[in-house]
Amino acid sequence: MEEQKAKRTRRTPEQMIEEIEAKMQKLTQEIEAIEEKRMATNQEFDQKVEAVKGKIAAMEQRKKEILAPKPPRKPRKTKKQKIAEIVKQAQKSGMKPEQIAEALGVNIED
Repeated sequence: MEEQKAKRTRRTPEQMIEEIEAKMQKLTQEIEAIEEKRMATNQEFDQKVEAVKGKIAAMEQRKKEILAPKPPRKPRKTKKQKIAEIVKQAQKSGMKPEQIAEALGVNIED
């Protein structure tokens, strides 16, 4: 019976405070771990969002290129038009038809 009457040892207030502080420190570490995990996850999501925004910007640029009118093509000149232009330029530079023919090595019959 004496064994049943053995009193339980009482903890001092300092011991109780130490135990509470240890639990608080453990919980604080858990919070820090969760915060780090959240930051890593947020960075991943931010990277994904930036990738999608980049794709959207590329599509917008492509859309603008499609909607923008293309400059008109320069029409091709025929052989006859090219020769006429060369003769015109020679006349503007002050050459006479005989001089042009002589430069080309062609005889003109009158």
